[in-house]
Amino acid sequence: MTSFARRARASAGRMHPELSLVSYTLLGHLEESGGCRATDLAAHYALDKSTVSRQVSALERAGLVERRQDPQDHRVQVLDLTEAGRHILAQVTESRRAAFRERLADWPADDLERFARYLLRYNAWPAVGSEED
Repeated sequence: MTSFARRARASAGRMHPELSLVSYTLLGHLEESGGCRATDLAAHYALDKSTVSRQVSALERAGLVERRQDPQDHRVQVLDLTEAGRHILAQVTESRRAAFRERLADWPADDLERFARYLLRYNAWPAVGSEED
C-alpha cells in the first residue's frame, strides 16, 4: 500500500508541480461532488481544517480551484474546479489508468478478477472517522 501511495504521489507531481496526492484526492472529490465547502472536505477525509485550507490555497494559486457563493446560502463559499483543474485532473487520471493497464497487461484473467474482488473488499471497509465506526 505504501508503494502504491508513493507511485500515486509521484504520478500526480509529474503532471503538475502543485498536485500532491492529497491535492489530487481533493480535486477528485470536488469533481465527484460538483463542488463543496472546505469544511466538508475536511470532514470527509478526516483532515484538520488548516490542512485543507493550505491545500485549497495552493490549488487556488495554481488556478485549479475557485470559490463561488453557495446558491442556497450566500454566506457560504463553495469550492469548485476551474477548467484548468478539470483538465489537469483528467490528465492525471488518464496517466494513472495507463500505468495500471501497463502493469496489469500480462496478468491472467483469473488473477485480475481476484485482485478486483480484493480491492472491492478492501474499499468496502468503513473509513476512519466515518459514521459506521
